[in-house]
Amino acid sequence: MYTTNNPSTSPSSVTTIAATPVFSSYQHYDQQDGEQTSDYNMSAETDDRTVPIPEPSGLPFLGNIGILDREFPLGSMVSLADQYGEIYRLRLLGSSFVVVSTHALANEVCDEKRFGKAIHPSLQEVRKGVHDGLFTAHPGEENWGIAHRVLMPAFGPLSIRGMFDEMRDIASQLALKWARYGPKSPIMVTDDFTRLTLDTLALCSMGFRFNSYYSPKMHPFIEAMGDFLTASGNRPIRAPLPSAFYRSEDQKFESDIEVLRRTAKEVLEARKAGEGADRKDLLDAMLRGVDPKTGKKMSDDSIINNLITFLIAGHETTSGLLSFAFYQLMKNPACYERAQREVDEVVGKGPIDIDHMSKLPYIAAVLRETLRVNPTIPLFGMSAHENTVVGGKYKVYKGEPIINLLAKVQLDPVVWGSDATEFKPERMLEENFERITKEFPNCWKPFGNGMRACIGRPFAWQEAQLVMAMLLQNFNFILDPNYHFALKQTLTIKPKDLYMRAIPRGGLNATTLEHRLQSLDQPSTGANGATKETGSTPAATAGVPLTVLYGSNSGTCESLARRIATDAATHGFRAVTIDHMDSAKGRLPTDQPVVIITASYEGQPPGNAGHFIAWLEASDKAAQPLKDVSYAVFGCGHKDWAQTFHRIPKLVDSTLEQLGASRLTSAGLTDASTGAVFSDFEAWEDDKLWPALIARYNAEPGAAGRDEEDGGDASAMKVRISNPRKSTLGQDVKEARVVEARVLTTEAEATKKHLEIELPEGMSYAAGDYLAVLPVNPAETVLRAMRRFGLPRDAHITIEAAEGQPTALPVDAAVPAFDVLSSYIELSQPATKRNLLALQETAVGEATKKELGRLAGGAYTDEVGAKRVSVLDVLELFPAVNLPIGTFLSMMPPMRIRQ
Repeated sequence: MYTTNNPSTSPSSVTTIAATPVFSSYQHYDQQDGEQTSDYNMSAETDDRTVPIPEPSGLPFLGNIGILDREFPLGSMVSLADQYGEIYRLRLLGSSFVVVSTHALANEVCDEKRFGKAIHPSLQEVRKGVHDGLFTAHPGEENWGIAHRVLMPAFGPLSIRGMFDEMRDIASQLALKWARYGPKSPIMVTDDFTRLTLDTLALCSMGFRFNSYYSPKMHPFIEAMGDFLTASGNRPIRAPLPSAFYRSEDQKFESDIEVLRRTAKEVLEARKAGEGADRKDLLDAMLRGVDPKTGKKMSDDSIINNLITFLIAGHETTSGLLSFAFYQLMKNPACYERAQREVDEVVGKGPIDIDHMSKLPYIAAVLRETLRVNPTIPLFGMSAHENTVVGGKYKVYKGEPIINLLAKVQLDPVVWGSDATEFKPERMLEENFERITKEFPNCWKPFGNGMRACIGRPFAWQEAQLVMAMLLQNFNFILDPNYHFALKQTLTIKPKDLYMRAIPRGGLNATTLEHRLQSLDQPSTGANGATKETGSTPAATAGVPLTVLYGSNSGTCESLARRIATDAATHGFRAVTIDHMDSAKGRLPTDQPVVIITASYEGQPPGNAGHFIAWLEASDKAAQPLKDVSYAVFGCGHKDWAQTFHRIPKLVDSTLEQLGASRLTSAGLTDASTGAVFSDFEAWEDDKLWPALIARYNAEPGAAGRDEEDGGDASAMKVRISNPRKSTLGQDVKEARVVEARVLTTEAEATKKHLEIELPEGMSYAAGDYLAVLPVNPAETVLRAMRRFGLPRDAHITIEAAEGQPTALPVDAAVPAFDVLSSYIELSQPATKRNLLALQETAVGEATKKELGRLAGGAYTDEVGAKRVSVLDVLELFPAVNLPIGTFLSMMPPMRIRQ
C-alpha cells in the first residue's frame, strides 16, 4: 500500500498502484500511421436509456491536463476513481478517454466481440521505433497476424522448457554477484533485476549476450532503449510548441531508434551468416517460420521490429514484478517465511532444475498476488467497435479509448473481499484462484486481454519462478534500513531505487555458492542447440491402421500426436495418418480408430483446427453422420484461463458423440500450469488409450514389427555384433585442439580447469560468444555399460532401426560399440517410470520384479528422480534383468551438445 499526496486531490488519498503512463491525449488512428479519423462524438450527449459519464471540469482545449500529476499521473487517475466512482471521462488537448475502475465494467469491456485493443499515444511513439511489432500493431495489420502465428510455437511449453538452462545461467550470475557483495552492502535490486531480465531475454530469444553484470555501464542498446522508452512516455504530453523548440530532443529520439534498429539488424545478419545456426530459438523461428494461414514468412523489417519489441515489452515488466514481489515479502514476514520454507522443502540444498518449477505453488501464488496488487502493466486500453452502452447506462463511442484501470479493478472488494488491498498470497493458491476466476471472469488481467494478451507470458512466468526460488534458496533478505519507499514511473512503474541486503544462508560464500549452482550435470531437454527434426515419421507396414490428428499452435499437441504414432507399433497398431485436424474436415475415417489431441487458446480452437471445429458444430446431429467413427480425445489447457479451460477438447469430445461417433475411452486432460503435460499424457496413453484400442480391435501388442530375438519389443533395434576395427563414426562438428589445460583448484575443492582452445580454420570467436561442444560420456561409464552387456572392448555393432521409428543413432553400418555408447546417447540420464516398467518386464524372479515395480511407483521421486539413478545404474543393481542391448539403446535419449 503506497500513500500518494496528489495536489489536485485530497492530500490524504491512499492508493495502491503500479502503472504504465497515463493516456494523456488520444486520436484514433487507422492502420496507416498518422491517418486520423473522428470516430467518436466529443460531446456528452445522452438519450433516455443512458446517463452522462461523470467528468471533472476543465479548461478550453487543455481540458483536464492540470488535474494530472506530471511526476506520477497514475496516482491522480486512481484518486479520480475514488472521487467519481466506477467510470469517468477525461478530456486532454482536444481528445478524450474513459476510465473504468470496477470489475463489472472491466469485464464487459474485455469482450472482444464488442471491443478491441486501442493503441494509445505513448505506444504510438514506441511504434515509431518498432513499427507494426506485436505490441504496437493496429488491429487487423497483416504483419501482426503473420508474426503472431509464426511465433506462437516458440512460446509453447516445449520451447519455454528448453530455455531453462540459459535462464538459469543468467540467474546464477545475479546470485553470484550478490554473494560477492557481502551481507552488509545495500543492493539496488531494481537495477540488477533490469540487467537480469534484459540479459535473459537477449540470450534466450536471439543467442546474444549483453553481459550486463560485467560492465559498470550498460550496453549502448540498453541505454538507447531506456532513453527511447522515457521519451515515448513524455512526448505525448509535452506542451504544443513549435518543433524547433524540441529539435535536440527529437534528434536524440531518432538517434536512439537508429541504435536499436542497427543493433537488431547486426544480430539478424550474424545469424544469417551462420552464427548460432544450430539454435532453435525465437530468432530461428522468425527466420524459418512460415505462417500456416498465408504461407508467408516474416520480412527482415518485421524480424527487427519484433526483436526490439520483445526486449522492450519483456524486461521492465518482469524486473518490476520481481522488485515488487521481494518488497512485498519483506514487508510481510509470514509470507516470506512460507515462501522460503517451500523452496527449502522442494529444492533443498541442491541445484534448481526445470522439474522443480511445477512443485512451487506458493511461489506461484506470491507472483499472482504481486501482479494483482502491483500490476506492472496496471492499465490497458480498449475501444468499442461501434457506439455502445456499458454498465447498462453509460454511452461510449466508437474509437474512443476505454482504460481498464487495473490498479483499481484488481482491488475491487466485490471480487476480493474487504481485505482486497492487503497482500495475501493464500488467496492465489490454485484452488482459490481457480474458483475466483471462474466466478468473476477477467478479474485478474496483468497480462492484457484476449488475442492481444502478452505472448511471452510463459517465458516471464518461468523466469520469475526460477529467480525467486534461486534467491530464496541461497539468501536471506532484509530491507536496507536507510531505504525510503518511492515509485518510479516510465512506461511501467517499479519501486524507485529499491535497496535491500542479501545475506548468504547456511554459511555460503561466493565460492561455495558457485559450486552449488554449477553442480547439475545434465542440462534440461530443450530447444536451444537441439538437433532439429527433419522429415516425417514413416508408417509401419503391419498392425491395425490408426489416424492421429492434432490441433496445435505451440507445437505441444503435435509432439504428443507424434508420440502416439511412435508408440503405436508396440501395441499392434500403425499410424497411417498423422496430420492437423483441419485436414480431416468432412472426412473422418470409419475403418480405423481416430485419436485427436488438441488445446484451447482463449477458448478458441488452434489455428489448424478451426475449420474442423466449425464443421463439427454445423453438422446435423439428428442425422448421426459420424455413427461409424470411433475416437478418443486428449486435451491440453491452462487453468489460469478458468472460463475457457479445456473448452475445445471437451467440445470435440462431446460433439463427436452427439454426431453418433463411438467414444473409445474417456477424454484425457492435462493442465500446462503444473508442468506435468507429458507425464499426464503418458499415464492416459498407458492406462486408458492403448488398453481400449487393443480390446476394441483385438490387436496383438507388439505385432507390428515384433522381433523375438530382441525380447519381442517392437521398439527395440536389431543389433548384430562384429569385430572389425575400422571406425565409421562421423559427426557434423569441427575438430579443435586444446593447447593448454591446467587445474585451478586444490584437491579439496571441486575441480575447475583453465582451458585454451585453438579453433579450426574458418571459425571465429568474439567476446560474449560461447562454445558449443559435442560431449562424450566418461570412459568409465561406457566401460560399465559394455561389461553389463558382455561386449568386448573392440566390439562393433550394426543397428537396424525399427520400421516406422526415426533414430539419432548410426544405422546400417558397423560402428564401434564403445563409440555408440560414448558419443551417441546420454548414459547418465535418470531412468523414467516407463524405463523401470520395461526393465520389470524383462526381469527374472518375483523379488526383482516387485522391487522394480516399487521404484516405478511411489518411491520413484525420492529414490530414482532425486538421486538421478540411470537405467545403467538400475541394470547393475539388478543383474536378473535380461534387457537386450537394442531395447537399451532405444530407451536412451540422444546425446545433446553443451554450451
